[in-house]
Amino acid sequence: RIELPEIEALLSQHPTVQQAVVIAKEIAGDKRLVAYLVPQAEAAPATSELRSFLKQQLPEYMVPSYFVVLDKLPLTPNGKVDRKALPDPEHTRVEAEAYVAPRNEVERILSSVWQEVLNLEKVGVNDNFFELGGHSLLVIQVHSKLNNKLLGINRDISVVDLFKYPTISTLAQYLGQKQDVNAPTRQKSNDRASKQIEALKRQPLIKQRKKTNG
Repeated sequence: RIELPEIEALLSQHPTVQQAVVIAKEIAGDKRLVAYLVPQAEAAPATSELRSFLKQQLPEYMVPSYFVVLDKLPLTPNGKVDRKALPDPEHTRVEAEAYVAPRNEVERILSSVWQEVLNLEKVGVNDNFFELGGHSLLVIQVHSKLNNKLLGINRDISVVDLFKYPTISTLAQYLGQKQDVNAPTRQKSNDRASKQIEALKRQPLIKQRKKTNG
């Protein structure tokens, strides 16, 4: 359950924010939380700073996907905030760092799935899924798509992993480490299976020889 007034009240407590309004808005066919704020001074607060501030007291799914800075909030004739007059956020890629293209097969798979789910043209390996507009419901979609695509290269992923590693680079690194840790176990299983198969192949020959000798 998302309480918009709770998010607004907390956001208003930030020292750089004078006023704040949060609404759920449909963007690219999906409901996203959008925060509109009027800063205390001319310099607008950094989005990353606001996200970090909110995450200290709110779960990930209650942190807005977009932050829009306005000179003033639109008002109705009664002096209340005119929520219908709030502008659409620019649906552009959030770049905290310079774009870095995927460097291997796993990163390319992760990037393609994120692009599809987030409806973006490109996603760099250092981009944060939640800062690009992702939320808990989209995480479920990503989880389903990734497990299907990673199955062919012996990788598996959990929903918790997607929250713990919100960038492609950190998630790919985690999957690589997981693969290395599981490799000896998988090799032992494969060796065991091979021995069992060979034993089954020899069984008819052994029985046949005994019958012949008899």
